[in-house]
Amino acid sequence: MTGRGRRRTPVLSADSIAREALAMIDAEGADAFSLPRLAGRLGVLTASLYHHLDGRAAVIEGVRRLVVGEMDVSPFDALPCPDALAAWARSYRDAFARHPHAIELLATTTISSPATLTMYESVVAALARGGWPQERLGAVLTCVESFLLGAALDLVAPPLMIDASGHAPHVPVLAAALGAAHAEDQAARAERAFDTGLDALVRGLVDQLAELRGAPG
Repeated sequence: MTGRGRRRTPVLSADSIAREALAMIDAEGADAFSLPRLAGRLGVLTASLYHHLDGRAAVIEGVRRLVVGEMDVSPFDALPCPDALAAWARSYRDAFARHPHAIELLATTTISSPATLTMYESVVAALARGGWPQERLGAVLTCVESFLLGAALDLVAPPLMIDASGHAPHVPVLAAALGAAHAEDQAARAERAFDTGLDALVRGLVDQLAELRGAPG
C-alpha cells in the first residue's frame, strides 16, 4: 500500500515478466504455466502482460532467452571446433539442468528470439569453419541438442529410474549393470554418463567429417 492507502501498481517489463515466468515454471512445472496464473503471481491483470509481450509464445521466448543466457558460446571464439563444441555442450546441459521443467515448453515452441538465434549462429558458424558442409549443419546441430536435452533430464532424474530388482533372473546383465551404476552417487553417475556420451558424440562427429572430406579417420 502507498502512503495514501492505495495499492502500488507493479512495474512490469518484458524481462521481469519472463523472469517471473521462469521462476514459476521452475517451482511448479510446465503444466502450471499459464498467463492468468503468471499475472496473478505478478499482481496484475492478464491484459497487462500484453502491453509488454505479445501473448503466451512471446513469454515462452522470453523464458528461452533467460535459459540461453546461461550458456557459454565464448569457446567458439577461442578453441578448435571439437573442443569448443564440447565446452558449449556442457554449459548447455548445465543450463537446462537448472531449469528442467522448461524443457517441455521450450522444446515444443518455435524458436524466434534473437538471443537464441545468435547462439545457434555461433554453433553452426563454428561447424562450418571446421569443414562441415552446409547441408549437414542442421542435422549435426539437432543431433547434439537432442543428446544435451536428454542429458539435462538425466541429471535431475530420480535415483532409481530403472528398477529391475524383482526381475534379475530374467534380465541378469541389466540388473548387474544397474546395480553397479546405483552404487555411485547420483550426480557422479549422471556425470559419467554425460562424459561418456559427449566424448562418443564429438569423436563420432570428427570421424564423420573426416570421412566426408575423404581424409583418414
